[in-house]
Amino acid sequence: MESFEINKADLERIHLALEGDDAELKLVLEDYHASEIAIIFEKLTPDERERIVNVLSVELASEVISEMDEEHHPEDILFNLDPEKRSDIIEELDYDDATDLISQLEEHEQHEILKDVDEEDASEIRTLLSYDEDTAGGLMNTDLIKVNIKLDKKEALDEIIHQSEEMEEFYTIYVVDDKDILKGILSIKDVIKAKVDARVADLVKTEPVYVKADMDQEDVAKLFSQYNLNSIPVVDDTMRLLGRITVDDIIDVMEEENTEDILKISGVSQDEELSGNYIEAIKSRLPWLIINLGTAFLAASVIRGFDSTVAKLSIISAYMTIIAGMGGNAATQALAVTVRRISLNDLNDKQAYATVVKEFLVGMINGAANGLIVFVVALFYDASPMLGVVLFLAMTGNLIIAGLTGASIPLLLKRVGIDPAVASSIIITTFTDCFGFFFTLWLASKLLL
Repeated sequence: MESFEINKADLERIHLALEGDDAELKLVLEDYHASEIAIIFEKLTPDERERIVNVLSVELASEVISEMDEEHHPEDILFNLDPEKRSDIIEELDYDDATDLISQLEEHEQHEILKDVDEEDASEIRTLLSYDEDTAGGLMNTDLIKVNIKLDKKEALDEIIHQSEEMEEFYTIYVVDDKDILKGILSIKDVIKAKVDARVADLVKTEPVYVKADMDQEDVAKLFSQYNLNSIPVVDDTMRLLGRITVDDIIDVMEEENTEDILKISGVSQDEELSGNYIEAIKSRLPWLIINLGTAFLAASVIRGFDSTVAKLSIISAYMTIIAGMGGNAATQALAVTVRRISLNDLNDKQAYATVVKEFLVGMINGAANGLIVFVVALFYDASPMLGVVLFLAMTGNLIIAGLTGASIPLLLKRVGIDPAVASSIIITTFTDCFGFFFTLWLASKLLL
């Protein structure tokens, strides 16, 4: 099945249906999955979205709202609905999804929504709102299935059936004691296959993988990847079971973290929405461009230090931009690989050293290969073997610098507690520009004049 993409025909069909009555609109919407309607919402006005949500059943409306990209502010649609419809949708949503939506609203708006929601549901959502949204507590859902370790097979099955009545799906059964302290996990398969007289204590798998409520969401994602998990329990400092995180939440986290890293490496603030307007883009990018301008002046000062060399060898000015540009590209490659390694694993000293050595060797070999090409060009195009030697040495040297800085700078920033994706690109381009110009001009002044 191919992924859904908005096309002109779909939009025209939806707009035509919006001009008709509710029955006609509802009939047209039946042809689309909830996730497809959420995509279509990207091209509709807020009033049109609200009209559609009001036409949909509570079950489908809750799915559509939970599937919407946060940049299109599904929380605003929810807040503007009739209070009864709004409450029904919130009660239909999983607690974690409802919390994600409500957390985007102002505090007084959160209070207004929750006062109309069933008290038990409102209490669970308020508890989840107390956790930082980028932590395990902010990701978790308090809907789960748990059984007491003292139960026998029949009692456990009865409890599982009772608790699962209002759950769409579950991956794991959690085993607790009388104080809700996590004792292990249990699979439904093991319960079903167990002998009639079996007890939960005999079936439980102790020492499960778990996370504390304050663990960063990126670290939670690493555990899911490392242990190939479908879900993971969340506990407090006393090991009391608080909730669970499921793999669908982690997929969203990984997408969010990858997008964040890409934007940071590009010098774009994570606060800039991908679909934001030009004012938001300017506010996000201008400070980084000004910083880049400062580093460009630093690189230009290197050239000014060799005014006489540039005046006597005008041809060198054309080549030195190539040397600097190639260094920047090579450093970006090393940076991307290193930042990705850091995001996947916290590298120890031995691994960090191996990463730097690897990028040094890669830079040296790639530099020599590209330097040889530039040497040949200078030899045939400018008929100057010595110019070729200068360019060969400068290219090799600058790509070595690129490899070293691309690998070592993010590692050093990580060591001192600075996000390596934020500042690395500016620092490494400064290095490769300055050293690229310096190597080329200094070698030219020594070997060609």
